[in-house]
Amino acid sequence: MAENDFPGWHGTTIIGVKKGGQIVIAGDGQVSLGQTVIKGTARKVRRLSPGGFEIVAGFAGSTADAFTLLERLEAKLEATPGQLARASVELAKDWRTDKYLQKLEAMLIVTDGRDLFVITGAGDVLEPEHDVAAIGSGGNFALAAARAMMDSDKSAEEVAREAMAIAADICVYTNGNLTVESISG
Repeated sequence: MAENDFPGWHGTTIIGVKKGGQIVIAGDGQVSLGQTVIKGTARKVRRLSPGGFEIVAGFAGSTADAFTLLERLEAKLEATPGQLARASVELAKDWRTDKYLQKLEAMLIVTDGRDLFVITGAGDVLEPEHDVAAIGSGGNFALAAARAMMDSDKSAEEVAREAMAIAADICVYTNGNLTVESISG
């Protein structure tokens, strides 16, 4: 099969919503290969406890690559306990400069209950505007839906769940099988 004939993996919508002293990260369960759903119950949002500090992380992209990045993030957090921003920047620097890590195809949304960051392989650690971040195939749909609800009386979890439902209705690479983790600052 020629390289350009390979249909490519698609899947995952991850959203992070910060509202009312709570941060929620939610992710769908779909993994697709071309036009075929390979799995509908993947778990792409995880709770970590490096150095005794609670972290919630969601990933989009290659699962193996994401787990490699999560392990690296945990190591950075163990070296700098309770300093998510510093650990995230250190991870992004390594990801950008290390020849092995540069090949990894994934993105992360991470939070410690105070800060919310998107970490990319381009060396970016982004703190989202409007307290909403989204990545993955349906990320832009979920982002737009969540931003439209941020001024409502809905909680962070309600915003995240409804935004994911809207993304699942629009994006063929997103389903409604959610994993939702919340953390308070």
